[in-house]
Amino acid sequence: MALYLAESVLESGKGDRGQLEQRLIVIRREAEARSARLLEVQVAADYSKAYFIFEGENEHTVQEALEAALTPAALIKQVRLIGQTAEEAEERVNTNYLVEWNLPSDLKMEQYLARKREKSVHYAEVPEVTFSRTYVCEDMTKCLCFYEAPDEEAVKRAREAVSAPIDAITEIAAPARSTGLDGGASQ
Repeated sequence: MALYLAESVLESGKGDRGQLEQRLIVIRREAEARSARLLEVQVAADYSKAYFIFEGENEHTVQEALEAALTPAALIKQVRLIGQTAEEAEERVNTNYLVEWNLPSDLKMEQYLARKREKSVHYAEVPEVTFSRTYVCEDMTKCLCFYEAPDEEAVKRAREAVSAPIDAITEIAAPARSTGLDGGASQ
């Protein structure tokens, strides 16, 4: 089974923790009905956008599960997890910032992985920031990198240390293990 990133823009003015928690119950149920599994959920601190990681057979099953849960996806792409295993990501190491980088069109996966290995040692130059994991789209269009950091400026310093651009930074909502907004499959 492959991993899929689904990004969803939540209803303007209606996004809140309670509403999303209820929706997650339905998304998980709909995914399971299609032999897929919701592994991770990250939500913008203002509840305007959600990032879902599914494990499933194909992109179509993810799209069907989200549509059945009335959660349209703005983007669904197959991804590769770097920095952790799927089980570790499912347990959700605390992260509070997500960085999106739209990859250059000529960058190949092997080049990306070699660059990441070479540059990652430089995160030590910004000890207040902890890199957690990256999801890189298999079509090499973008990647999402997750961090634990005291503030956005620290994330920017960490990205500079590893010579990696930033197209967008999103503050992530704090987890709530008992409610399902914990990144994993609890419920």
